[in-house]
Amino acid sequence: MINNLKILIHQGKQYIPDVTTVEIPGVFRGLPIISNEKVDENTLEEICPTKAITTNPVQLDLGKCTFCGACAIAFPKKIRFTKTYKIASNSREGLVVKEGLETPIVLNPEIIRKEISDYFSGSLKLRQVCAGGDGSCELELGACSNVNFDMGRYGIEFVPSPRHADGIVITGPITKSMAEPLQICYDAMPEPKIIILAGTDAISGGIFSGSPALDRSFLETHKIDLYVPGNPIHPLTFINGVLELIRKRK
Repeated sequence: MINNLKILIHQGKQYIPDVTTVEIPGVFRGLPIISNEKVDENTLEEICPTKAITTNPVQLDLGKCTFCGACAIAFPKKIRFTKTYKIASNSREGLVVKEGLETPIVLNPEIIRKEISDYFSGSLKLRQVCAGGDGSCELELGACSNVNFDMGRYGIEFVPSPRHADGIVITGPITKSMAEPLQICYDAMPEPKIIILAGTDAISGGIFSGSPALDRSFLETHKIDLYVPGNPIHPLTFINGVLELIRKRK
C-alpha cells in the first residue's frame, strides 16, 4: 500500500480534466507558422519528402506533411512548428497553412451535415479500419480511450462491429488488398454515417502517394467529414476534432 502511494505521488495526476484546454508538454510539432522571411524557396520546396510545401507564396499542406520538421530545421526563421494540436478540419483546403497568416485551423460549420449534430452530438460509436497503416496512428487512436484522455466521457467510443458504428475512422494509405474490405465495412454501417481520415497516410497517401500498390478510389466516391492530420496523429487532435464536428449547433 505504501509503495502504491509512493508511485501515485511520483507520477502525479495522469487524468486530463479538460482535453480542450490542456497544454502538451515536451516535444510536439503541431500547427506550423510560416513567416514572410525571404528564403531560397526552391531549396525549401525540395526539402519536403512528400511535396507538402509549395511556393509563390509558400504554403504547407498538413494533409501531406509528415511533421518530420526538416523544413523548420533548415529554415527556422521561415517555418516554425507550434504546440497547437487543434488542427483537424472538415475540408481538405482547410489543412493548407499559408505564408504570413497565423490563423488557427477551424471546422467550417457551413459544410457540416445537419444529421451529424442531430444524431451524434451526445454519443458517437466509431469503427476503426487499418487500410495498410504502419500501426502508429492505430496506437494513438487506442490511447484516446485510456485513462489520460478518456474520450468515452464524451460518448465517443470505438466498437468492434460496423453494425454498431455511426462512422468509420480510416488509417493507412488504403492498399489494394484493403480497398474492398474497407468498402464492405462502410456498407455494413447503418445510415447516417460519417467518415474520418486519421493521419497523413489516410489523407493523402503520405510517402506512399502514387504507389501502384494503393487503391484510393473509395475516397473519390464518398464525402469525408473530418480530416485529422499527423504522422502519427495526437489523441488530443483527434478528440478535439471529433468534438467540434459533432457538437450541437443552433
